[in-house]
This record gives sequence, C-alpha cells and structure tokens, in this order.
Amino acid sequence: MALDPTPGRVFLVGPSHSFEQFASAIDAAFARWDLSHLHTFELSDGRRIGYPDDEFAPELVWLDHTKLKVTKEVKPGEEFTYVFDLGDHWEHRCVVEPEKADPLDEYGTVPPAPAVVWGWGSIPDQYGRRSFEDQGEDYDEEE
Repeated sequence: MALDPTPGRVFLVGPSHSFEQFASAIDAAFARWDLSHLHTFELSDGRRIGYPDDEFAPELVWLDHTKLKVTKEVKPGEEFTYVFDLGDHWEHRCVVEPEKADPLDEYGTVPPAPAVVWGWGSIPDQYGRRSFEDQGEDYDEEE
C-alpha cells in the first residue's frame, strides 16, 4: 500500500539490537496488532534477513533475524528495506543516519531495544478498517 504523504519514524538502534528486535520496534511504531505475518529485511547487497523458514520461498537464502545485529550488518548512510506481511507487502525504507546518535541526548537512557525518538504521518489500520464495525478489506460476507 502506498501512502501519500508517507509516515515515518526515527529509531535509536544500538550495537546489541538484533534485526528481530528492530522488526518488533517497527511493527509497534506503526500500530501493527496482527503479528502472525512473516517479515523480511533486504539489505543493499541483496541479503534477506528474517525468519529462517525453509518452507516459505525455499529458493531464497534467509539469514536468521534473531542472530544478526543491525549495526554489524548496515553502515552509516546505507539504505535497506523492511517488509511486514509478505502477502500485503507493507514496505518500509530504512536509512542509517551518517552520524551516530547519543542515546542519552535523544532518549534519556540507553534503550534495551530499538526505540522511536521521532515520528510523523498517519498510520492506517493494517486491514483498512476505519471503525469497530468495519470488517476490513479482506472480509467476505458469504463465508
């Protein structure tokens, strides 16, 4: 889904934070509540990081998101993508800032997991619902 204008978030990500932790932080920051979907990061060199699942897209090499640390795999100035829900393809463009941030200045403490420090834009419901009564875009009354 393309949003205009696009919402965005700025995160602090430390040297001990894994891609799994970063995915969870992104999902929370964008109000994802149905977390039963696969996700993947694709780095600028083409590597894919996510669930090590040999049954889903076995032709792809997936690196384990629980083991890899974000700051070890991406460098300042680099861009990569995060996709939540490989069916609906909620794509996020990630950019590593060229300068390191001081977590004490930006957040007040060193966060135990990636943390949002700034954000903008409207966050849509992941199923397109606008109210409690709305069944969303995937609902079929005849089921």
